[in-house]
Amino acid sequence: MFQEHATLLRDAGLIIGTILLGWIFGVIIEKYVVSRIHQMSRATKTRIDDIIVKSLHNLIPLWIVLALIAFILSLTSFEPHIISYANKVILVIFMYSGIVVAARMAGEFVKEYMRSFEDVLPPSTLLINVTKISVYIVGILMILHTLGISIAPILTALGVTSLAVALALQDTLSNLFAGIQIIVARQLRPGDYIRLEDGLEGYIEDITWRNTIIRALSNNLIIIPNSRLAQSTIINHYKPDTELNFPVEVGVSYDTDLKKAEKVAIEEAKKLLGEVEGGVANFEPFVRFYEFADSSINMKVFLRAKEYAYQFRLKHEFIKRLKERFDAEGIEIPFPIRTVYLKNGLQPPDEA
Repeated sequence: MFQEHATLLRDAGLIIGTILLGWIFGVIIEKYVVSRIHQMSRATKTRIDDIIVKSLHNLIPLWIVLALIAFILSLTSFEPHIISYANKVILVIFMYSGIVVAARMAGEFVKEYMRSFEDVLPPSTLLINVTKISVYIVGILMILHTLGISIAPILTALGVTSLAVALALQDTLSNLFAGIQIIVARQLRPGDYIRLEDGLEGYIEDITWRNTIIRALSNNLIIIPNSRLAQSTIINHYKPDTELNFPVEVGVSYDTDLKKAEKVAIEEAKKLLGEVEGGVANFEPFVRFYEFADSSINMKVFLRAKEYAYQFRLKHEFIKRLKERFDAEGIEIPFPIRTVYLKNGLQPPDEA
């Protein structure tokens, strides 16, 4: 009896020592060998080797430990059924780690594909996550089949319960399919600057399985459910082009020579677009008078920015330059004036 306990303790200590030594050996290999291979793969033109090496991150020590344990078990005096059970556990862990590698690689390949064909498939974590989940589902079904567990009843049960799950997760599924619809339609993509009908606006950061994340100019994040976004009226300031025209309104007095005011405004606008970052230098600015106001004739000076956010700086600089130039040219920008005439002996009506 004592000898059996000593043998069991020896075998247990052998396995524990194997785990520790195997893990240390695996960490050394990953740190010095795999990292070196990763550096060499970065020097190549293709991204396939980078993706493969990156997908193996933190799994080399686990595989070495599993291989050593499987070998050591054959040398121990454990009962055959215990060794068989342990080998099944090792197989399941090894297969699952392989699924992790496959999911990582599939996600990275999808990401690379989206980068290569952005006009066909906008980059989004939604498609990457859907791909990974699909790999995990197929991999888990393979593990169950390997263990001798029939997957037919599982698939049948999934089919029966799918209706109940769909009803319980109605909002989640609605956002999921709305996100897929947004991506496939290619009308919105990460990086675009959009404005919703309720006034919310900003750059699209990402389209996830549930929400679309928008970064406002204030650098705050706006989280919008995909289903709401799909039903909203949206202005995409990056479609069909990132460049956009924008007006700067100004009023001049009724005594002003309008041809001169127009000429001066266009001259300053051309200089601005050629000198300030974000301006489209080859754009021909133009002026449109549009209103006889109470104290001024109002006009709009149309400029062009390379993208939506640049218009604010251009407008800021143009107002300063135009005011300085109008002052130098003697062109008046009037403020509202109201003259009240009172007839002799006429008194204001009594208040009710």
